[in-house]
Amino acid sequence: MNFFYILCNSLTLIAVFLYRIFPAINRELKYWSRQAKAIPCQELRKQALSSIEHKKFHCQGGSIYSLYKEVNTPDFIPLVVTLQTISDYLDNLCDRVGIADEQAFRQLHQAMTDALDPEAKTQDYYAYYPCKEDGGYLISLVTTCQQQVKKLPSYRLVKEELHKLASLYSNLQTYKHLNLSIREQKMNDWMQEENKDIQITNWEFAAATGSTLGMFMLCAAASDKRLTANTVINISKAYFPWISGLHILLDYFIDAAEDKANGDLNFVAYYSNQAQLLSRLTLFTKNALLKAHSLPHPIFHKTVVQGLLAMYLSDPKANALEEQMVRKSLLSTAGTYTTFLYIICKFLRLKKIL
Repeated sequence: MNFFYILCNSLTLIAVFLYRIFPAINRELKYWSRQAKAIPCQELRKQALSSIEHKKFHCQGGSIYSLYKEVNTPDFIPLVVTLQTISDYLDNLCDRVGIADEQAFRQLHQAMTDALDPEAKTQDYYAYYPCKEDGGYLISLVTTCQQQVKKLPSYRLVKEELHKLASLYSNLQTYKHLNLSIREQKMNDWMQEENKDIQITNWEFAAATGSTLGMFMLCAAASDKRLTANTVINISKAYFPWISGLHILLDYFIDAAEDKANGDLNFVAYYSNQAQLLSRLTLFTKNALLKAHSLPHPIFHKTVVQGLLAMYLSDPKANALEEQMVRKSLLSTAGTYTTFLYIICKFLRLKKIL
């Protein structure tokens, strides 16, 4: 495929993403911020507003899938924002309120699986959680997401895989927020049962379960009336574990020093040294790009992978000497165009757009 054709298509995608999609995401988040301000419970209100204010970039990243071929962009943006906002809000409830109750966390995360099933009845998601009065905020997020999912013409083909990814995500969030004394054993037991891929370690498997990108991609694919079951399988195998794994490993890579200082769980901390860290991130980068190339609309998927690398590696938290060495190597592995996107991301961070 002609290099200049690829470059023009990829740059067009990025331009539309920045100048059309970002403003739409901001409008959606402003709406949910107004809803969050009306939450009666002070603690729930605080965590809802904090999740929107400090994790906005999660919605921005996920919204790239609103530009996938066949997607109805105005309908898809609320799907991305509501599902990601549920994820970020629940993460705050599990991580920042001083609670470590497995049953409460599991019940809260029923909201994730329900949001992706238009036939699911909403539940009392706070049944085992000490704070409860949210004025209908979480249920409103769930039902709004369900309304958008219901519009997807090929939803029936992706339903099973969507439920699988949402369930894995919910299990991860339940176990990773437990008390340190039991957390690792609980996670090990869960990973031993679930991880069937001999190419990746249990902790890399856990990292892959922590990404919402596969869910967004399956929903985007379900916008196509001509979607086939075979394409769904190929998408699932590309995103889990490779593209989703790269996403979360990069996230933990840039947070490694901060998590170590705070005593927080970090998946890249399980690598024995920097050389192993680089080797495994390189493997995920190569396989993510390889799998992206094998999917329908490969330019789109490759741009997603290259964009992940550019966005995370341009973060100021990756500026320490050891991180710089990893960054330089990964950018080299991913190619010249990824370095170009990295420079763009550095500029956008300077302008406080990212």
